[in-house]
Amino acid sequence: MGKRIVIALGGNALGNNLPEQMTAVRQTAKAIVDLIQEGHEVILSHGNGPQVGMIQKAMQELTRSDPEKYIPCPLSVCVAMSQGYIGYDLQNALREELLDRDIQKGVATVLTQVEVDRSDPAFQSPTKPIGAFMTKEEADRMVAERGYTVMEDAGRGYRRVVASPKPKSIVEIQSIRDMAAAGLVVVACGGGGIPVYATQGHHLKGAPAVIDKDFASCVLAQQVQADTLIILTAVEKVAINFGKPDQKWLDTLTPEEAEVYMGQGHFAPGSMLPKVQAAVEFARSAPGRSALITLLEKAKDGVAGKTGTVIRQ
Repeated sequence: MGKRIVIALGGNALGNNLPEQMTAVRQTAKAIVDLIQEGHEVILSHGNGPQVGMIQKAMQELTRSDPEKYIPCPLSVCVAMSQGYIGYDLQNALREELLDRDIQKGVATVLTQVEVDRSDPAFQSPTKPIGAFMTKEEADRMVAERGYTVMEDAGRGYRRVVASPKPKSIVEIQSIRDMAAAGLVVVACGGGGIPVYATQGHHLKGAPAVIDKDFASCVLAQQVQADTLIILTAVEKVAINFGKPDQKWLDTLTPEEAEVYMGQGHFAPGSMLPKVQAAVEFARSAPGRSALITLLEKAKDGVAGKTGTVIRQ
């Protein structure tokens, strides 16, 4: 019997710009359809780091060129734009690969809002750089005119920084469940989701934030009752002492072992650390659940137990 799998696609599955993305998603589609052909039910999430940055930069430059005509575009809207155009390429690539293998299965992208807590401490100390580099004068003007938080970035200029709050719940989760139950391949929670928080009544307001896609994928996997969360990255397995002479690749980890290694500083923040944290959270969320961290092209072998790092109780 096939499993219900949530796959969190890393940046290498999408490329860094539009031409690269159009090429990358063809290979991505092959790896995903391999799993579908094995009888697994697949729900996809993905990052959007380069894409949302390009959109934010384009909007920023447009506003600079004619500030009376163009108004600033909220970051939440930029995330929604990135979900749309990444989903468009993924849908087409998956549809083509499915039909090439005579698999009659639909693909749909859900523009997904993810609720965050407005009182999350991350909003008090934004750290996630986005958008174009600015001069000191431009940065000062953005602070004065728009209330941005800015930071100097390694001598290359100033950039806006935003919060990266933890995801609480997925607003469109019932739609995602219904689509998956109907047999569709669903693309959801792109870029960690459009960050929103509740205000009065049922109104949701976009937050100036970026949600980590691995944490959002973990919440998605829990809320769709997935069996397995696959987090795809640039290495085949997780390692301790990475890049050192005593580097050791790990085949399996319990949540407790992973926590020991995290406490010892083996996993880099902003790189492998959130992946392991998300994997541990999912593995602990219910009996029988497991998480797999591996390369895109090794996903099928990983599910079969042949490679990757598996985290389970």
